[in-house]
Amino acid sequence: MDNATLILDGDCGLCNRLAIFLSPRLQKGKKMLFLTNESDKGKEIINKLPAEKQNADTVYLIKNEKTYIRSAATIRCLLFMKWHYKILYPFCWIVPLPIRDLVYVIISKNRHKIFATPEVCMIPSLNDHDD
Repeated sequence: MDNATLILDGDCGLCNRLAIFLSPRLQKGKKMLFLTNESDKGKEIINKLPAEKQNADTVYLIKNEKTYIRSAATIRCLLFMKWHYKILYPFCWIVPLPIRDLVYVIISKNRHKIFATPEVCMIPSLNDHDD
């Protein structure tokens, strides 16, 4: 089974929508745990990362003990999705990292203006977590 952990901002409408969008579209045999960066487990994982990643204030994807941030994390989410989404991966990856991250930062800085803060965090794993 292919597993990963995606850590998102629980106060972000875009992050909530991303988790809600991804959850039912994951490919069979792929499992993604969704956490918020405000949760105890999310903080614990982030605190174990190198300092430059701890202070990144971004989305984190952890797979096979490797951590991806910003655009690299979001694009790698495509690899967990059903085939018709997964085929977008090479087209997204071909865009150079500095350009992808620039777009990511612009969206990230404006996400609270564009997407309303959710009244209730709807990130799937927080609602049906089996710890």
